[in-house]
Amino acid sequence: MTQMNSIGLVELSSIAAGFQVADAMLKTSAVELLLSRSICSGKYMVLVGGDVAAVRASVDAGRNEAQGMVIDTFVIPNVHPDVFPAITGAANVQMLQALGIIESFSVASLIEAADAAAKTARVKLIEIRLAMALGGKAFVSLTGDVAAVRSAVDAGGAVCAARGLLVNKVVIPNPRKELLSEII
Repeated sequence: MTQMNSIGLVELSSIAAGFQVADAMLKTSAVELLLSRSICSGKYMVLVGGDVAAVRASVDAGRNEAQGMVIDTFVIPNVHPDVFPAITGAANVQMLQALGIIESFSVASLIEAADAAAKTARVKLIEIRLAMALGGKAFVSLTGDVAAVRSAVDAGGAVCAARGLLVNKVVIPNPRKELLSEII
């Protein structure tokens, strides 16, 4: 079993290149394929996990194989443990406190923002929704006390904003309970 303390992603503008890149990434180093799929608006994403060195080598190989089709990439060492269940929809949130949402134009910047938000304050990631039925955008929802959610949303939003990819960020201090069923 691969040690899973790091994740890496290559986001591409071509579906065909996505398959080629995924193959190159998996052949380069001992990583685990976490997600490899087409996403809205004709893009493709490859997400791998493993130890930091293997993930860096894999992402570098994918970037080199992509032949100009790369939209964005990242490697996150020591990824926050809430990121995995939020991506897969397995996060277990029963009650909303304050609700925070960060929205980005790219999958890569959003996952980095979610990791930064979770590492900044005591919040729980609810969901990371990646570009499906979103016109290629992505968003993360999170909950916690109001101050923690504000800090987390500001930190995550800053990650997207620094790359020019922030669409919006909001904090809702006392959300109606019906919103939880709309999120998950």
